[in-house]
Amino acid sequence: MPYDEHLAERLRPIMTGRAGVVEKRMFGGIGYLLQGNMLVGVWREYLVARLGIDEAERALAEPAVRPMDFTGKPMRGWVMVGPEGTGDESRLKSWVDRATRFVSTLPAK
Repeated sequence: MPYDEHLAERLRPIMTGRAGVVEKRMFGGIGYLLQGNMLVGVWREYLVARLGIDEAERALAEPAVRPMDFTGKPMRGWVMVGPEGTGDESRLKSWVDRATRFVSTLPAK
C-alpha cells in the first residue's frame, strides 16, 4: 500500500525551513530527520511520530493514536496517528511539535 500523498503534501510545508530537518524516502513512505534522528513520517495513512517513551504512552490514550507497529513488534516511544488525529493543520503541526520537543534532546547523528 502506498503512503498517503495528501498527508505528505500537508506535512511538507510544516517541515520545510526547519533547521536541521531533512526529508527522506524510507519504510515505504517518507520520513523527516532532525540532526540525523527520525522525527516524523508518513506510512500508509498514518503520521508516525517519535515522542519518547513517556510521551508516547500518554499519547496512546488520545483518539486515533496507536502504537507504531510495522512488523508485529511495537516500537516503544513511537506512535501512529490516524487520519482523525491529523484532520486539520493545527493538529498535524501539534504532533510535529511534540516530536520535535523529544527528538531535539537527542544527540545528533
